[in-house]
Amino acid sequence: MFPRGFLVSFLLAILVAGLWFILPNAAVEAADIDPYVLRYLRVKEPVELPLDGQGHVKQFTAQELSRGKRFFEQNCINCHVGGTTLPDPRVSLSLSDLAGATPPRDNINSLVAYMRKPMVYDGSEPSFWCREVPASWLKQKEVENLAAFLLRAAQTAPGWGTEKFDQ
Repeated sequence: MFPRGFLVSFLLAILVAGLWFILPNAAVEAADIDPYVLRYLRVKEPVELPLDGQGHVKQFTAQELSRGKRFFEQNCINCHVGGTTLPDPRVSLSLSDLAGATPPRDNINSLVAYMRKPMVYDGSEPSFWCREVPASWLKQKEVENLAAFLLRAAQTAPGWGTEKFDQ
């Protein structure tokens, strides 16, 4: 058959080629994670977040939360810096304020519904302060990533939605 040296060299070549493809992908994935997500949202492994009011949950990775944070920074931060709400400072993006809205906005599905059709805090009429996010602009998965970032920040980010935000 083949000489022993040839087989060893062949197997080493396969191993090196495999590492060549695996390591760059791991580096790209790590680079895709926002340091804020690691440090303040404390996400390294997938985390479960409430999907709806019936107790269902959905997992989100650090990469997905980072994508949601990027969208937040590009489109929402002007009015919601640090989880506050500049047009109406009485209502923040804190977990208690999200839960106190009508309907509650403390899970992924309800936040997505709000972003698709923003309503004032008591749910009585459309809100003109918050920008509507149609599916033609942001696909379902992307808007879920944004909602996941908001919920995780409300759960864990120091000072999120309070006057003491200093990060």
